[in-house]
Amino acid sequence: MQHTLAQEEIHEEKIDVKLWAQILQLAKPYKRYIIYAMLGTVAMAGGDALFPYMTKVAIDRFVVPQTVEGIGWFAVAFVALVLVQSLNVYIFINMAGKVESGITYTIRQVGFEHLHKLSFSFYDKRAAGWLLARLTSDVNRLGEIVSWSLIDLLWGGVAMIFYSIVMFSMNWRLALLTVCVIPVLAVVSVYFQKQILRAYRKVRRVNSQITGAFSEGIMGATTTKILSREEENLKEFQSLTSGLRASSIRAATCSALYLPIVLMLGSIGTSLTLWAGGSGVIAGTITYGVLVAFVSYTIQFFEPVREIARIFAELQMAHAAAERVMGLLNTEPEIQDRPGLSDKCPHLQGAVEFENVSFAYNPLEPVLEDFNLKVKPGQTVALVGETGSGKSTIVNLACRFYEPTKGRVLIDGVDYRDRPLSWLQRNLGYVLQSPHLFSGNIRENIRYGNLKASDAEVEQAARLVNAHDFIVNLPQGYDSEVGEGGGLLSTGQKQLISFARAVLADPKIFVLDEATSSIDTETEMLIQDAIKTVLEGRTSFIIAHRLSTVRSADVILVIRDGKVQEKGNHTELMAAKGYYYRLYTNQFLEG
Repeated sequence: MQHTLAQEEIHEEKIDVKLWAQILQLAKPYKRYIIYAMLGTVAMAGGDALFPYMTKVAIDRFVVPQTVEGIGWFAVAFVALVLVQSLNVYIFINMAGKVESGITYTIRQVGFEHLHKLSFSFYDKRAAGWLLARLTSDVNRLGEIVSWSLIDLLWGGVAMIFYSIVMFSMNWRLALLTVCVIPVLAVVSVYFQKQILRAYRKVRRVNSQITGAFSEGIMGATTTKILSREEENLKEFQSLTSGLRASSIRAATCSALYLPIVLMLGSIGTSLTLWAGGSGVIAGTITYGVLVAFVSYTIQFFEPVREIARIFAELQMAHAAAERVMGLLNTEPEIQDRPGLSDKCPHLQGAVEFENVSFAYNPLEPVLEDFNLKVKPGQTVALVGETGSGKSTIVNLACRFYEPTKGRVLIDGVDYRDRPLSWLQRNLGYVLQSPHLFSGNIRENIRYGNLKASDAEVEQAARLVNAHDFIVNLPQGYDSEVGEGGGLLSTGQKQLISFARAVLADPKIFVLDEATSSIDTETEMLIQDAIKTVLEGRTSFIIAHRLSTVRSADVILVIRDGKVQEKGNHTELMAAKGYYYRLYTNQFLEG
């Protein structure tokens, strides 16, 4: 839980205008709707400014003189204004709703696409809940702010301008009294901006941690019950929620203090107008209609002020969400193509060479140092050794999921950083110890390896890895649902489907990472039989604890502390009677 906190970005105390410019760039596809909403908003503010003036005309023209001459035209004008204002409100609500749904969709789509571009190292440092919070609640907040609050902010600003113009045109002295509190309001707003923004940043940060805790709690529910950790987990979760409660109370307190101050200043402006205007009516320098209009304007003038204050408080919270979402979207992948690389590359043959390669996930803890290895096209290389010895790191470097901190990895004699990432990755097949299947049916999951594959090709791949027989015995065969994460299938069945998926991609480089360690002996025999057929003619890396899996490998590397301790085929290593011999003998005796 503390780990997630360490990954939160640190931001300045002021609002970053460039950040909102980026968000508005994402709203470009909905520019037409935004323009219509803005025009409707400006027209609506103009209509709001006309209503008190119509009241002033009614009082001075009809009520005070006690006449109805010309009232017909006045009634027609008033009804027309009401109808136009109704149309403006409809346009505003309709367009703003389209902007909200559109920009939320766009940000999530861009975010989802960007997540697929990020390097493995990014996911090493972030929990799933951390990412979910950004692409759900934070994105919702941005959609609401851009579509409603920013347009409401425009209405407030334009309405205040229109009100000011009408008020100054009627009586500039009374108008000055009405707006004299604005400078004080500006000073108060600047102070509260910093306080509210700081508080809401903490709220969003803790909310992200809670989402992560929910995600971990759901995925680890079985483990929690087995270890009887319910009470301890609850205490940890309560600690997080208590932090959120305290931060939320502070944020709400800042907003609660800010709004009454705005109301108080507005009331002062209204009181000054009533005092001066009432004196003017008594003295005969101001008409009764002007005074009534001014009272309406002072009330209406501070309504947008209050609205702006409310939006301003919301904007602080939204800015914290904007920082988090755009921080994710602006994260650069650590592994990228060099500029100017051509997409036209020779056909990959499968030769892999490590040349004085060093690597460390943490600079203080090197995993590989001056590692050298040559793999010929079509060779099968097995990596065995203790957990943490560097086996998976070697394979991940070969697949360019990470890049060496020193030295080079050559594919077909060329530094793979001089080739596009797509060139290598479309020639990779990877089967993990715990394969992930996507919600859908078996056919769709196998076809994920090659989306253009026909049903016949999907079934051929399944036959190749000995998965066809168990699939056709399921109630719906290849159309059987696998459930979330493949939960409706056994581990062995998921492994066979994952193997078929990798085979369907027809890769030149194949990786089996502990692919048989979590399955039963019968399924392992099926996969062993499939491996002999599938790996023929392909460069392959096999990571295995079960040494029975690697006996047929061309080269077996015994890795200890990031270095090759022994090298040779099964027969040679057994004859040497070293570390590999002892490992194999122990496993054979246990078996």
